Amino acid sequence: MTIRIPPIQCLLTFEALARLRSVTQTSEELCVTPSAVSHRIKQLEQIMGVKLFGRADFSLTSEGSEYLAHVRDGLNTLQKFPSSAMTTGRRKLRLAVPPTFARSVLMPRLKQFGEAYPEIDFTLQVCIPLLDVVAEDADLTVRFGAGRYADVEHVCLMKDDVVPMASPAFVREHGPFETSEDLEGLPLLRSPLEPWRTWFAAHDLDWPEPTEGSQFNDIGLMCDGAAAGMGVALLRLKLAAPWLDNGTLLPLFDRCVPSPHAHHLCWRTGTMDRWECAAFAEWVKKALR
Repeated sequence: MTIRIPPIQCLLTFEALARLRSVTQTSEELCVTPSAVSHRIKQLEQIMGVKLFGRADFSLTSEGSEYLAHVRDGLNTLQKFPSSAMTTGRRKLRLAVPPTFARSVLMPRLKQFGEAYPEIDFTLQVCIPLLDVVAEDADLTVRFGAGRYADVEHVCLMKDDVVPMASPAFVREHGPFETSEDLEGLPLLRSPLEPWRTWFAAHDLDWPEPTEGSQFNDIGLMCDGAAAGMGVALLRLKLAAPWLDNGTLLPLFDRCVPSPHAHHLCWRTGTMDRWECAAFAEWVKKALR
């Protein structure tokens, strides 16, 4: 039977919160954010399988009171040894994610994960959407597609809407754009990751999928191409957020269309038995809501 020993940071946070009965004071004492305090307590309760605090005033449950005595005994024992004995082995987590998803969606939020789980060291590597090409074996992988994966367990992380986008200079030269028919004759940037038929079908356009023009196998590169004035790109709002925020891309229409594909977190059976993998999966699902 595998014994799951809680991380020392969780035990220290539990002892401090039980003593101080204040998230703010606990975060100040441990030099972490209030969010990190909450994440650590939740992680500890998940590992233990019991509720440790009963009410909003942080009064302990009967299980919490009993466990607190054991935790304090253990911490007191550890304090009798050199400080190096207080350090637990760090957990390693290997993530494989598509490049634009990593830059636009994951990277702006990863600091929050590090604050909540400072004992986890993660390795971030690139995988190619749809082809699922990974640099090396990963614990968790983000795939982009329809979500029908027979070889792994998976959960949908993020759906998105698409809309044609172009640079401000391109819009000034070729606009205004009032109806979807205004795209006729314009250079349409192509990608197998986001076929134009999604937009055409939603607007009752009997147009074939473009077969000419610049093509990209990475959405971020297609965003850069559109921002450079190369043409119109069909892009997802969340992935294109950095370009929209800095004004280098503009949506051509108000109406957006749901993309038929989504980003999914995938893992092999048994992976979630490792608490660092389960912790990341739970965190990223909440972070992307």
